[in-house]
Amino acid sequence: MRLLIIQALAADAAASCARIGLACSKSTATYHFRVLREAGVITQHYQGTAKVNELRRVDLDAVFPGLLDALLASAAAQSARTTEA
Repeated sequence: MRLLIIQALAADAAASCARIGLACSKSTATYHFRVLREAGVITQHYQGTAKVNELRRVDLDAVFPGLLDALLASAAAQSARTTEA
């Protein structure tokens, strides 16, 4: 679930929790967003009544150069392998 969140935010600069559309309960989605936020991977802020999520790409690239790109490339390759099978 967390990888799906990261992929969605990498493709779209900012997205609300509902817009990402995870296939799990709301409480489970909230848990995964909280884990990513507390780990410093995403930042969240309110825009009206919606909680908007953003990937902290600049901060992550500064501390762990290339990690985010490698993670996204690996996820894309795994998705391609799953699709082929």
